[in-house]
Amino acid sequence: MAAGRPSILVINPNSNQAVTDGMAKALQPLLLSSGPEIICRTLEEGPFGIESQCDIESVTLPLRDLVRDDNLTAAFVIACYSDPGLQVCREVTDKPVFGIQECGVLTALTRGDRVGVIAIKDASIRRHMRALRQMGVIDRLAGERAVNLTVAESAQGEGTFARLCAVGRDLKDLDGADVIVLGCAGMAAHRIALERALGIPVIDPVQAAVTMAIGAVLVG
Repeated sequence: MAAGRPSILVINPNSNQAVTDGMAKALQPLLLSSGPEIICRTLEEGPFGIESQCDIESVTLPLRDLVRDDNLTAAFVIACYSDPGLQVCREVTDKPVFGIQECGVLTALTRGDRVGVIAIKDASIRRHMRALRQMGVIDRLAGERAVNLTVAESAQGEGTFARLCAVGRDLKDLDGADVIVLGCAGMAAHRIALERALGIPVIDPVQAAVTMAIGAVLVG
């Protein structure tokens, strides 16, 4: 961390470094000379991909410990769309902690009326729906559909972009979505091309969360 410059720690809770590298690349436009430093970190003890409730629970306490023991970081971002450990991390620090699902959805609500979400797998949708109900915004959901890929495939797999396009078009044309949220941090590399292909805003939730974190740090 640069001396005298506040930092934002973006934590990838899975142990797939390729996902972390993809996030770092997607965050490059937010690296402002007058803004906070953005540090992307892989949670080495996490599973290779967070794809189940068991995976989510397994990283909750490691995330809590990491946040609790860090007295230097100005803000934290938990970069998994299920927002694992979000509330328990907020309990152990007085610094702001952002979850990418929460931030991605809130950002999408400012860009369109009906939100579509591209999930990683069908099994993820139930968890995401629960989170939307808790946020009180489920009536703004146009629909959620899954590409049914692994986290690793979403970041680097062949045919991933074609699957994202197909699911995105169904959300737009069949469900009436006028803004799309990418429901996995590993999809970040495809955001710009997907937005061009669909002709509607596409939100990368990691970018959304880090943007909010920058604002919190700058005005804090």
